[in-house]
Parts: sequence; structure tokens; C-alpha cells
Amino acid sequence: MAFVGKKFPDLNVNAMNEMGDTFKLNVLEEAQNNNKKVLLFWYPKDFTFVCPTELHAFQSALAEFEKRNTIVIGASCDTAEVHFAWLSTPKDNGGIEGVTYPILADSNRNLASTLGILDISNETYNDETGVITVDGDNVTYRATYLIDEEGTVFHEGINHMPLGRNVNEFLRLVDAYTHVQKNGEVCPANWEEGKDAMQANAKGTAEYLASHSN
Repeated sequence: MAFVGKKFPDLNVNAMNEMGDTFKLNVLEEAQNNNKKVLLFWYPKDFTFVCPTELHAFQSALAEFEKRNTIVIGASCDTAEVHFAWLSTPKDNGGIEGVTYPILADSNRNLASTLGILDISNETYNDETGVITVDGDNVTYRATYLIDEEGTVFHEGINHMPLGRNVNEFLRLVDAYTHVQKNGEVCPANWEEGKDAMQANAKGTAEYLASHSN
């Protein structure tokens, strides 16, 4: 189910911070109460391989997101305690020590199930035993949500497990959406901050294409 153009689900989820504190975090309320955009990125598992590279990449870009009035939140279905163990593991040992943004611990999978981003298929029910079995690890794909100040999703994307994300693309999308909000223009293909945008009508498209033919 697509969430673009809709409010992000209103759910409280356990989260962990770098201090070892477990607390409840509601992504929708983070956006609305702070009047900020939110980037929420899901990854499959703590203590794996592509995942720490992504968490460190978002940490490296944290100041750029903060400049853009955007909160960064990580998320997986690991428990808060496992998150803290990974947060306490040095980078040169595959850990995420130094990550300072909160990480959701959706271990009951309430939010991941609502979003439909879990790696499960072939759900079967055994009539005799009443047991439901599934194929897959029941962990999340690399799903990313960008949410505006009113709690509305303006971007969602899902990568398969082996494919790490390009953090700069999310900065570009935040820039583009902010430009739309402020100027009422729309952003053409490959738009970046400082480039020309367009009026959202046929004349605007014609003028843009005529002046950007290369």
C-alpha cells in the first residue's frame, strides 16, 4: 500500500538512543509537534553488512539534514537492547558507535506490518495445529519515507536487501520539496538546489524544455 500523499501512521514505537535510553517515539508526532520534516529509513538487521555503512552515511550527513529542518530516524525490527549493543560496538569492528539519531526498535512489527515492508511470503495456515508459517526472515526491506511538517508522506522508496541507498538523493528530494513549498514551482528531472524549476502548466513545460534543450 502506498503512503505518498497520506498521513504517516500514528503509532508509538520503542526507540533507542546513543545514551542507552529506551523511549516511545511517534514519527507522525515528531514531524507535527516540531514543525520539521522527517527522514525515516528502515534497514533489515543490526550486526549485518550493508546496514552499518548506511547508518554511518546518514550520520555523516546529519548536519546537512538538520540545516534543512529535517529529523533523521533509523528503524529495524531488532530490540532496543540489541540496538544499544550495536551502538556500543566500534565502527572498525562493524558497529555503529558514533550514531546519534534515534533508532526505532519495532520488535513487535506493528509499524513495519502497517507499512507493508516486511520480507515475508507464502503465508500458510495449518488447520490441524493452528500454526501460521511464512517464508522469509520477517525483517524489513530498505524502505525510506520522507514526511513533511504536517505528517504527510512526500516520498517513499523500497530497496531490496543488497542495495544500499544514496543519501545525497534524499537531501535532493528534501531540497526539491522545500522549493515546491516555498515557491509554488515544480521541480523537473535531475533538479538540484540552485537550478531552474518550472511553472506547473503547459507553458511552463514548453519554456523550460526550450531553454534546457541540452
